[in-house]
Amino acid sequence: MSVSNDRHHRWEQVRAARLSNLPWLRTEVQSGRPVRFVADEILVSDHGVATAHRALTGLGHRSSEIHEDEPHGGLRRLKTRGLDVAAAVRQLRGQLPGAVVGPNHVFLSTPYEHGGPYGPAMSADAPPAKLAPSATGASSVKVVVMDTGVWIDSPLPAGCYSATPENRETVLDGDDDGELDSDVGHANFIAGVVVQGTDAAQVRIVKVLDSFGVCTEADLAAAIGALTDVHVLNLSLGGFSVGDQPPAVLAAALGTFLAEPGRVVVAAAGNDGIHDRPFWPAAFAAGDAPWAGRVLSVAAHDGNDVCAWSNRGPWVTLVAPGEDVVSTFINHPSFPSGWAAWSGTSFATPKVVAALVERVAAAGSVQAAAEQVKAEASQQTLGGFPALR
Repeated sequence: MSVSNDRHHRWEQVRAARLSNLPWLRTEVQSGRPVRFVADEILVSDHGVATAHRALTGLGHRSSEIHEDEPHGGLRRLKTRGLDVAAAVRQLRGQLPGAVVGPNHVFLSTPYEHGGPYGPAMSADAPPAKLAPSATGASSVKVVVMDTGVWIDSPLPAGCYSATPENRETVLDGDDDGELDSDVGHANFIAGVVVQGTDAAQVRIVKVLDSFGVCTEADLAAAIGALTDVHVLNLSLGGFSVGDQPPAVLAAALGTFLAEPGRVVVAAAGNDGIHDRPFWPAAFAAGDAPWAGRVLSVAAHDGNDVCAWSNRGPWVTLVAPGEDVVSTFINHPSFPSGWAAWSGTSFATPKVVAALVERVAAAGSVQAAAEQVKAEASQQTLGGFPALR
């Protein structure tokens, strides 16, 4: 085994061990791929709550042991010990056609299995060009990087992004194992890719992933629902779903978000090296929702072909550079320059965001710019996909 493969294998083992130690997380292997969700709970829209309670009692759960809360407006979370989540969801989808019903899926920004970095970052030299401050004019494009929090001690200048205190991070080793948490610097890196590619973006970082790259569907949906004053949403995260069905709660949140004109979502296609299963939220790009055309699903290429580790399903919109991308990371003894080289569809995604932002002024709108990026990519292909060079 090569040094790089050995290093990646060790990192995968650490991540797998941590996930297996999360008592609230359940993993089922479906069609050979892991589907992750929160144990013992389901999500259902308000009008289906009474039916959901009856269904859970019908499955043998006492009413007094079913706990209910509201993770965000219009959505209820029902929890009870020992719940067969998949069975409850199947039953309720049959009883509540068209309603929002689903597991509380867990989405990750992690190596190899999901839409995050492909292995740990490597130290890199800082490029000679300085990063431009974030745009502030009325015509600038407002970009949200919904990801980890941003680490303050970083070569990414404060003037290149905005983040409220709750979206900032200072801890590098949250589990005190002597290693950097696996997704430390992920948002810093993505924001750096955007600002290297355009000086027309106002970049805002919104934390939804923890420092190990984990979030729940309910938390992601709530964060999307809380967004205001944004044009482009970068989602370098994702996962598979129960039964390969569109995650219902996330679909509802994206539908509300994209009901506002002039918004686009750019999502990572994932790093599983597969072509035969949808990876969400990127796979919404090929759905039948009226807003599907405003989701751009981004796979990764290495300049010559689609990366072997990149997902490449029929729901992929285009491919963009995603191997050995160099961007801002964190200031740390292991990274003398503060910059890093990292690979993954996580980092192909902000390449598309930057290209889109660069075209808004000439195209006249964010949506028109997205169509222009897709049209230009269609003029050259890699691996059978439209390619952004």
